[in-house]
Amino acid sequence: MSRTSLSVRRRRLFAGLFGALLLSACADDQPGPAPARPSSGPHLVTAISVERAPVVARQERPGSLRLRRLVRLFSQEEGRITDLDLYEGDQVRAGQTLVQLDDDLLRAELDKARATAAQERLNLERLESLARRRAAADDEVARARTELAIAEADLRLLETRLDFTLIRAPFAGVITERLVEPGDFATKNTHLLTLADPASLVAEVAVSELVLPQLAVGDAVRIRLDALGGTWFDGRILRIHPTLSASTRQARVEVRFDAIPDGARAGQFARVELATAALPRLLVPFRAVQQERAGAFVWVVDADGRSARRPVETGLRIADSVEVLAGLEPGEQVITRGFLGLAEGRTVEVTATGLAGREAAPGNP
Repeated sequence: MSRTSLSVRRRRLFAGLFGALLLSACADDQPGPAPARPSSGPHLVTAISVERAPVVARQERPGSLRLRRLVRLFSQEEGRITDLDLYEGDQVRAGQTLVQLDDDLLRAELDKARATAAQERLNLERLESLARRRAAADDEVARARTELAIAEADLRLLETRLDFTLIRAPFAGVITERLVEPGDFATKNTHLLTLADPASLVAEVAVSELVLPQLAVGDAVRIRLDALGGTWFDGRILRIHPTLSASTRQARVEVRFDAIPDGARAGQFARVELATAALPRLLVPFRAVQQERAGAFVWVVDADGRSARRPVETGLRIADSVEVLAGLEPGEQVITRGFLGLAEGRTVEVTATGLAGREAAPGNP
């Protein structure tokens, strides 16, 4: 085989390979049938129909026990403490002497004042007798009466100061603090003892401004003390303070026991269950309320079966439900599940419905 025929054969082979590659490339550029796209159906959700219904909100609030009637006893005279035999926890009677201060100096001054008053009284009687016989001037009698009045005033002053050396119990109670010892020198306004009335024990809790309008003095409550186990004790609202904290928007509420349980002490942790009046409330499940920077909102199903975002104003949380104060009307359907992929104006299919009131139950705010 000549060199020329070999070259011709090679050129023919290369031309065939190039043609095959070109046909293959053209075949790949030809449009084929497009893949099938899934059809977009309605978005599946569950919804609940909201209605107004009377609801009693039971709320458990944490607080502490404290004594309403507690007196700090101070000395009004100065002197050495001569008698003090009471300790913390001791019961005392109303009017019982608690502390005795040294009164020797005051008693000496009192004896002197009594003698002075007696002398001034005799002097007045002598001048009055002389004045009746025209032997003494009226101004001398008037001066003697003034001096007697001054002496009697000094006498009453010393009697009062002497009484101040005895510190007595203003009411029946229990000693909670003893801050001095016999032999100590007490100056004026020294804190000696603290006396408390155990019958004045109350539970104090902070209550939101949203709940206060539904509470009144005398309303029944229940109180539980963790230190005494899980027993609930009956009580009533004693006092609702008129001012609120500017930072928490809460007011103090004092609750008294119907019968103070044994073992209850000031400072113990307490749980108070309050029951508000039954008021018509529009409730939605807590899981249905969502938050964004602009505020709370819910998803509703409109009349055309499409999803719509609805801003709402919320109130109390009652168990697994939230009170809606504004933004919804009774009878509207609120979406409770199926939020993933949900968008404004999307067609939805409600797979289950119910009433919001059936999901509300007593609980904590």
